[in-house]
This record gives sequence, C-alpha cells and structure tokens, in this order.
Amino acid sequence: MLLDRRRFLLALTGTAFAGLLGACTSTRQGQARAALRAYGGLVPDPEGLLDLPTGFRYRVISSFGERMDDGFVAPDNFDGMGCFPLDADRVVLVRNHELKADEQEAGPVRRGSHASVSSYDRNARGEVLPGGTTTLTFDLRSGRIEAQHLSLVGTIRNCAGGTTPWGSWLSCEEDVTRAGEGVGRDHGWVFEVPARTRGLVAPTPLTAMGRFNHEAAAVDPRTGIVYLTEDRDDSLLYRFLPNAKGDLVRGGRLQALALAEPGLVDSRNWNGAGLPRGHWKATRWVDVDGVESPDDDLRLRGHAHGALLFARGEGIHFGDGEFYFCCTSGGAAQLGQIMRYKPSRFEGQPEERSEPGQLQNFIESTDASQLNFGDNLTVAPNGHLLICEDQYTDTVTNHLRGITPSGEYYSFARLHAQTELAGACFSPDGSTLFVNVFSPGKTLAITGPWTAFAGG
Repeated sequence: MLLDRRRFLLALTGTAFAGLLGACTSTRQGQARAALRAYGGLVPDPEGLLDLPTGFRYRVISSFGERMDDGFVAPDNFDGMGCFPLDADRVVLVRNHELKADEQEAGPVRRGSHASVSSYDRNARGEVLPGGTTTLTFDLRSGRIEAQHLSLVGTIRNCAGGTTPWGSWLSCEEDVTRAGEGVGRDHGWVFEVPARTRGLVAPTPLTAMGRFNHEAAAVDPRTGIVYLTEDRDDSLLYRFLPNAKGDLVRGGRLQALALAEPGLVDSRNWNGAGLPRGHWKATRWVDVDGVESPDDDLRLRGHAHGALLFARGEGIHFGDGEFYFCCTSGGAAQLGQIMRYKPSRFEGQPEERSEPGQLQNFIESTDASQLNFGDNLTVAPNGHLLICEDQYTDTVTNHLRGITPSGEYYSFARLHAQTELAGACFSPDGSTLFVNVFSPGKTLAITGPWTAFAGG
C-alpha cells in the first residue's frame, strides 16, 4: 500500500510532488514568499471549531471521554498519529496521548479498575500511568469508526512518533522521569505498537534507541534506518542503525548528525548566522554511547563530539528518498524552521564517507503569518507539506499551514479552540486527512477537493 500511495500522489500532482521530493538547491527555495490563493479563503465554521476552504468538510470521528469497545475510556491529549491500510475500504489509526504521570483523571483507566491492567508502569499508589496509545478502525466509505481500543498504557507524555514500513507505530515518550520519582521505572523510550494488534500490546521499551526527550520518528523504507527528533532547545537529530531491518527489538547503534564543515555546529540561527537557507551541506554521523543516559545528557555528550544543534526538533516525515522535520523555535525570528535531509546512497555503510548525506535548511519563517511554531507535519495529496502549528502564547490561533515545493506558503485550516492541532496524516489513497485537536481531544476526518489547488 505504500507503493500504491506513491503512485497515487505522483499521478495526482505530476511535477509538483517530484519537485517537493527533489527540488533545486537555490536559496530562493528556502524562503517563503507571498501567500498563495491556494484552495481559496477559509470559510468560518458554524460550529466554531475549524475553518476550512470551500468544498472541504470535517467530521469528528472520536472524542475524549468516549467509552471504547474494550471498556476503557478514550483518554485526552490527542497528539501524534499514524494511518495504516487495513483493506480496500478501511484504515487503522494509531493515536498518541500526551499525558503526564499525574493526569489520571484524563487517562483511560478509572479509579478502582487498575489491578488487572497490563501496563508498562504505575505510580507510587499503584495506579496505571495514563500515557499511551489508542487504536481506531475507520471505514473510508461510510466515514465512521468501526472500533477503537486501548493499545499501549503505562507510559508518560507520548507526544509524536512515526509509522514503519512493516505496519507498526513507534510511540515516543517526551519525558525522562526516573524510577523512584513517583514512578516505578525509567521513562524516555520508544515503544512499538503493531497497527493490527487487537487489545494491549506488550509494553517493551526499545532502549537501544536511546533515552531522551523523544518527539517523532521516521523510517527509511529502503534501509530500515530510523531517524529520531528530540524536543529540546539544544536538541540533536539521531539515527538508529538496526541490527536487523524491521526487527527493532534486536537492538542496533545510535548516532547523531553532524556537518562535515568544520566549526558549523548550530543550525538554530538565533543570532542570524549558522545554517543558511536553501544550501545543501554535507553531513557525517557521530556515535553516541551510554544511550540509556541516566543523567539525560545524551544530547550534551553528542554535541561535545560535534553533533549539530537544532531548535526543538519535532514532527518528521519520510518522502521519496528524503525526509523533512520541524524545528519549532528555530530561525532568527524563532518562529520555526523546516529541515530537509537526503540520505547517502550508502547511508549507514562505510562508503558513506565518500558520498555523505545532505542537509538543507528548507524553510525558515520570518513572520507568524508564514509559520508560527510548526510541530507535526505530513505530505498532502498535492505534494505539499502540511504543518500543524503549536503556538506558545496566552491566546493562540493555530493553523494547518501548507508549504509548496518552491517555498510558498498558505493557510489550509484555522483552529478556534485554545489548543494545538496534531497528528496530521493521510489515508493511503489520499482521500482523507486525519488530524487531532489536542484537548479536549477530538480526531477529525477531513475530505474535499484536494486537486483544486490554485497555483504552486
């Protein structure tokens, strides 16, 4: 189905999709220019939730507090999400819930029913930690949920993650609480949730992928290498070289990205200098040891060995031979950057030294109307990037922002709730965009005339 989706996108967009995935190296590419007409102006939503262009509509398919098929309650704080094909008409959504250890009232397990729950961890009172994932089966034809159940529980702040080519979701903990700090086990791990599993999965932390403030993950289908972002002001970009492709529990080697150019160790551009927009930079990867990092210093040790700093690495999405990831507070205006990485033909092999991977500062926002704290991102059916905003102000107006292959921007949706949008992902056929309203949690299915884009 991954190949089917690629064919769909290429047929639908022609050179636009190819342009996004293999665009030129000009400086102009990295600069967002005047806003596009795109799908037209946003139409006010009579329900006061999400404004969309004419012809598009959303349906709320799942909400916080609903009783699920397994008897658990749908937990709050809907965050990262992945979509998987089930059959010709149905898909599976695996959804993260970014709940802190003490947010029991927003979790899936109600008081008095903790004893029999299979969970990764519990608090000092024996209560199941509320973070984890839920799994939903959705019928694209009817536009309705067929089933939903709890699939992972006992974790903390499952923020984002990523899909794998073998049909699982990598759920990432954005938390590094230690055992003894009100909980029984260390946190800061990645957990794998097979999309087709019914019921709770065995909560096995993939410790070889490092203990840090995980955000998102993306897997290169060619090599099986996993790329990992970290949500810190001084974060790194990691890659995990698995011992066995598609079998992450068998371990592997963790590395952090650095640039080949001596002295260039900071991409954040907070002082107006660092990683210029649009230009490709040759990379190298440095080994990081002590990956279980009890002192939460993995990024510090990696940077001391030359690894490149990023400003809050967040959402990441793999395209055709390359991937994009958001740096939420990067750039001179600290409004956000989007980085682009093209792996080496010999990625992860000794020959990569002679033909290294390439990194580009693809977009750097200079105005809040372009991009204001980008978070999760995905590729739209027209080949553009769609980015969920997560502003950090007292009053927020978060959007779904579109970015074209040439760096032009537009607004696809505007959220009226005082929370963020998250988890944007498309059905394999490209007909439906799924996105979460963080809290009170809602999952939306958006359909409409995706081919009606004007310009770009």
